[in-house]
Amino acid sequence: MKWNEFADWGRKVADWTQDYHLTVGDRPVRARTEPGEVFNALPETPPETPQAMEDIFADFENIVMPGITHWQHPRFFAYFNSNASAPSVLAEFLSSAIAPQCMLWQTSPAATEMETRMMDWLRQALDLPSEYEGVIQDSASSATLAAVLTMREKALNWTGNTQGLPGQTPLRIYCSSEVHTSVDRAIWVAGIGQDNLIRIPIQGDWRGIDPVALEAAIKTDIAAGLTPAGVILCVGGTGTGATDPVAECLDVAEKYGLYTHVDAAWAGSAMICPEYRHYWPGIERADSIVFNPHKWLGVQFDCCAHFLRSPDDLVRTLAIKPEYLKTHGKDGIINYSEWSVPLGRRFRALKIWFVIRTYGLEGLRDRLRNHVNWSVALHDKLAQTPDFEIVTIPMWSLFTFRYAPKGADDLDARNQRLVDAINDDGRIYLTQTRVDGDLVIRFQAGHFEATEQDVMMAYDVITEIAGGLA
Repeated sequence: MKWNEFADWGRKVADWTQDYHLTVGDRPVRARTEPGEVFNALPETPPETPQAMEDIFADFENIVMPGITHWQHPRFFAYFNSNASAPSVLAEFLSSAIAPQCMLWQTSPAATEMETRMMDWLRQALDLPSEYEGVIQDSASSATLAAVLTMREKALNWTGNTQGLPGQTPLRIYCSSEVHTSVDRAIWVAGIGQDNLIRIPIQGDWRGIDPVALEAAIKTDIAAGLTPAGVILCVGGTGTGATDPVAECLDVAEKYGLYTHVDAAWAGSAMICPEYRHYWPGIERADSIVFNPHKWLGVQFDCCAHFLRSPDDLVRTLAIKPEYLKTHGKDGIINYSEWSVPLGRRFRALKIWFVIRTYGLEGLRDRLRNHVNWSVALHDKLAQTPDFEIVTIPMWSLFTFRYAPKGADDLDARNQRLVDAINDDGRIYLTQTRVDGDLVIRFQAGHFEATEQDVMMAYDVITEIAGGLA
């Protein structure tokens, strides 16, 4: 394809995209292909000669689309939504078109300076103190890894990068059993080791860390000659929405000089609504906070907001400055590649700018509040339905439940059959999780364009299919 042919195909793709988003609710939510079906439909060898774009696009529709699970479906109630609002898609298109590599200020000043401004817009939206500065990471996994590496370096007096971990006193990091598995992976990659990730018991309806048990674990490790390095807290965990008592845990961490990271990857978006901020009291004392605008704010994946009370600690951990990455003759600049593990960086701030300007903070708050209210209404209805029991209470728009007919045995298998049957039906998409060892069904509303009717339809589908189970 030549650039003088691009506009025609651009219009076709734009028309296709608009139609897709307007009609995606008519499709089954989850892909219905069998394993290997798409793979086997693709030629074994690459073409030696050019092929027509008409043929390529036809194959896209016939081969690719049947194998897509529709994350932009209004009844996608599984995992956490990865929203792609219309202005975000346009911004991503423009970013792809100009294709800047935004690793340094000098390689794209607009990208760097917009990132600084957009992160401050988000800071204000969350009502975080002005001392916090932010960087856009690709995902919460990367932000958590960056935080764990910083914990490691601070605990080793900045010698880990130079001397490595062999011969060092083992480092200990503390969290609950409800944190995302990206925490485990960060521990592996940082070289700290799975055995040194200490799981603290949880308590209460919020399934949060017991601060007394946290301090007891730290004291035990100190007495054993180990080195506590950091605490990772959870606000809105993936499984059940588990949320640690932030202020009380920070009290303990501060007492022992430990670096703290708060993973609010999903629920952090809700904190643009003042009425939900009681879920993270004391957040202004955390060293590191992460949330993903690409989960609940309509900003297309990937876009992760990582806030730091002292960015210098992160930069000291990650920055490498060879001559070819230096900018001479310019003062007061930021090179965000020094704030993240990857050197290369995309122009992610553009889509935040487009989305916030298009909807305004109040427009975004309305969507979040609707999702929470509709999910609670669904919870209330299921709670009053015979043979269903609520397992964990609504945390924002997430709750878990269990199908438990009187006298039924092997409820784990029965609930797995129910989830599978619901997803095979195609009208909605749910996932399962485990709570205290039991398999339960997880519901979360968060699609950007979902309606109350979409959410309440889940009740009809769940109860209808449950009634038909053998």
